Amino acid sequence: MSDGVDSNRRRFLTATTAVVGGVGAAFVAVPFIKSMMPSERAKAVGAPVEVDISKLQPGQRLIAQWRGKPVWVVRRSEETLKALKEMADELRDPASEVEEQQPEYARNPYRSIKPEYLVVIGICTHLGCSPNYLPPGAPNDLGPDWKGGFLCPCHGSKFDLAGRVFKGVPAPTNLVVPPHKYLSDTLILVGVDQGASA
Repeated sequence: MSDGVDSNRRRFLTATTAVVGGVGAAFVAVPFIKSMMPSERAKAVGAPVEVDISKLQPGQRLIAQWRGKPVWVVRRSEETLKALKEMADELRDPASEVEEQQPEYARNPYRSIKPEYLVVIGICTHLGCSPNYLPPGAPNDLGPDWKGGFLCPCHGSKFDLAGRVFKGVPAPTNLVVPPHKYLSDTLILVGVDQGASA
């Protein structure tokens, strides 16, 4: 005997209320969860950067931005690469022994994955100024034996074209080589450290 209660209708109303409540909870939860995730701007600050080097000629420098810092890519000539091997006596850390200055795959005389290309952060390791790029043959006050490199305008620190610091200058260490890898022969991804694999 029924007391006038429609059990089918009761189940329908209970199910409908549960669905509407679940949808409402989702609408409340999505903004809350999204607020805990980093913004697109925050992601972009630390995001890897692709650098196209297809038009870079020997002796030229290209400047990109990664994590708010200038990243320089310099294409070195055969003459420059030969000169790098002859400069060890003039440098403070010619073998790149300060490990924090470069990934393991850049601990070589060229401080790079591919000898032809140097990838460094363009900030002097003394007080954070941005050195000037002075390729071989560029007008400068450094004498006729200058083989190219970088000169910090703030306090005179000098770096060769492998980013290695000269002796007798204020900068204590070499320029920093950021983590990077080659996506192809003409595209570098700065900010991802996956060793020397191209």
